[in-house]
Amino acid sequence: MHEYALKTAESRGRRHPEPPHRYRNDYQRDRDRIVHSRAFRRLENKTQVFTTRFSDHFRNRLTHTIEVAQISRTIAGVIGLNEDLVEALALVHDIGHPPFGHAGEHTLNRIMQQFGERFDHNLHALRIVESFEQRYAEFAGLNLTFEVREGIIKHSRDYFPEHHPELSEYALDQRPPLEAQLIDLADEVAYNTADLDDGMEAKLLTIESLRADLPIFDEYFRQIIARYPAAAAKMQFNEVIKMILNFLATDLMENSLAEIARIGIKSVADVRACPRRIIAFSKEAAEHKNILKKYLYKHLYAHPALAPEREAGLLAMERLFQLYLDHPDKMPRGYAEQAQQSVGGVPLHRVVCDYIAGMTDPYVLRLAQEQFGPASHSVSTGAGPRV
Repeated sequence: MHEYALKTAESRGRRHPEPPHRYRNDYQRDRDRIVHSRAFRRLENKTQVFTTRFSDHFRNRLTHTIEVAQISRTIAGVIGLNEDLVEALALVHDIGHPPFGHAGEHTLNRIMQQFGERFDHNLHALRIVESFEQRYAEFAGLNLTFEVREGIIKHSRDYFPEHHPELSEYALDQRPPLEAQLIDLADEVAYNTADLDDGMEAKLLTIESLRADLPIFDEYFRQIIARYPAAAAKMQFNEVIKMILNFLATDLMENSLAEIARIGIKSVADVRACPRRIIAFSKEAAEHKNILKKYLYKHLYAHPALAPEREAGLLAMERLFQLYLDHPDKMPRGYAEQAQQSVGGVPLHRVVCDYIAGMTDPYVLRLAQEQFGPASHSVSTGAGPRV
C-alpha cells in the first residue's frame, strides 16, 4: 500500500466509538455491515437496465454492484490503494438508488422540486446508513467510518459548501481520497461493458450497429474473428466485451499511476489539496468511453422495448407519492408516525420520498395494483403529485 493510500489506522473513526474487532479492521467491518443491511439486499430487485421480465440472466442493481466491487478492488491493488476501503465504497455506492433506475431518480427529483427540494441518491444513501438501517441497540444506522460516509457523498460528484451546509463535516472544499475517486470510474467500466452484454442478449443491439458506431468494438472484433474464425458468434462477442473491459480497466490503472507521479502525490493530504481529481482515464480511453455511453443511451436505454414497463413503474411511483401525501396513515407505522411529527421536523414530502425511494421495483407495482387496480398504472401520463 502506497503512502497516498488511506491507511486504516488513520481513519477518523465512527460517529459512535466502538472497540476494535479482534480479526477485522474497521473498513472490513464496514463492508460486512453494508452487505448485511436490508438496503443492500433490496438491490436485487432494483433495475439496472432490464427487469426480470426480460431474463433471469441480466444484471440487476445488486449484481452490478458486485461487478463494480471486483473491478475496483483489482484496480486498487495495482495502484496501491486501500483495497478494504475501496471494496466497502464499491458495495455501498448504489445503495441509495430508488426503484426503476435513473428514471426513478429523475421522477423523485422532479416531484421533490415542486416542494423546493431535490432527490439525490448519494444523499439518500447517507441517510440510509446514518438513520434508516436499524440493526444495533446502541445507535441508529450502521455507524460506518467517516471515510466510507465521505466516499458515499463525494465518490461521483463534488458538492459545494454553500449549497450543502449540512455536509460541512465532510470537508466539501477538499478532494476525496483516491479510494473514493476510483469508484465512479470503475462503475463506468462495469456498466458500459455489462450493458452492451445484456443489450445483445436481449437482441436489442446488433453486431452491425456496434461495429458501425463504436470504433473500439470494430477494432477488437476484427482481431477476434481473425483469431477465432470458427467460434460461435456469441463467443466472438464475449471475447470483444472482455477486451473492451480490459482496455478500460488497464488504462484507468496506468493513467492514474502516471497522473499520481506527474503531479507528485506523496500523501493523502496531497490528494485532498489537489485542485482536481487524480484518478482518470487517458484522453484516448475517455473518448472511447464517451462514445460508448452515447451509443448506449441512443440504442439501448431509450429503446422502445424498455419504455412500457419503465413508464408503468414511474406512474406507479407518482400515484403512490400522491396517495401518501393525502393519506400518510397508509404508510407503514414508522413512516406514518414520522409524518405525524413532521411539524418542526422532517416534512411530509420528505418522509414519503424516503419511503418510496427504499422500495423495490416489484413492490412499487404490487402496492399500486393493491391501491389503484391492475390496469391503473399501465401508461404514464407524466402527471405528478399536486402541491
